Amino acid sequence: MKFRIDLTVDTKREWVEAVIDDFDAFLQDHADCERKASAMALSLVAKYPNRTEIIPELIETSVEELEHFRDVYAIMQERGIQLSHEIPQDMYIKQLLKICRDGRNERFMDRLLLASLVETRGAERFRLVYEALGDDEMKQFYHRLWASEARHGEVFVRMALNYFDEQEVYDRLEEMKQKEGVILNALPIRPALH
Repeated sequence: MKFRIDLTVDTKREWVEAVIDDFDAFLQDHADCERKASAMALSLVAKYPNRTEIIPELIETSVEELEHFRDVYAIMQERGIQLSHEIPQDMYIKQLLKICRDGRNERFMDRLLLASLVETRGAERFRLVYEALGDDEMKQFYHRLWASEARHGEVFVRMALNYFDEQEVYDRLEEMKQKEGVILNALPIRPALH
C-alpha cells in the first residue's frame, strides 16, 4: 500500500524565480496558507465528528500547521512584514474544491484526498524554495517544512483508507492528481505557495 503521492506535473522554474524575486510577498502568502491549513484540519473534525479514528491525527495536524504559522510569522516580524488584512482568494484551492463530488461519503473522501494533494504540492514547492535560498537559516526552515508537508500528504491518504476501499481511493486519487496538474499549469505564476 502506497501513501506517498507522485504529482503529475512539476512546478515550473519560473515560479521559483518569482518567489525569490519577491520573497516578502511569498512569506505573507505562506503565512496565510498555514492559517488555512490549520483551519481546514479542524473543519474536518467539525464536519465529521463521527470519524473518531482520525480525529486525534486531524487535531495534531492542525496544531502542527498552526506552529508553522507561528514560525513564519516570527520570520515576518524580523523582516518587518505585516500579515495581510484579508486573506486573498486562493484560485488553486477554489478550483480543486470544484472537483470534489457531492454526497456525504464521496465529499469526505475527496476532501481528504484534496488535502493530500495540497500538502504534497506544498512539499514539492518548499523543497524548491529550500534549494533556491542562499540564507542558511532560511534553508533549514524550509527543509523542515518540506519534510513536514510531505508527511501530511501521506497522512490524509492513510485517513481515507480507514473508510474506503483501497482501489476506490487510489482510482479517485489518480483522477484528482490529473485534474490538479491541469489546474496548476493554468494558474498565473506569482510569488505565492499556490
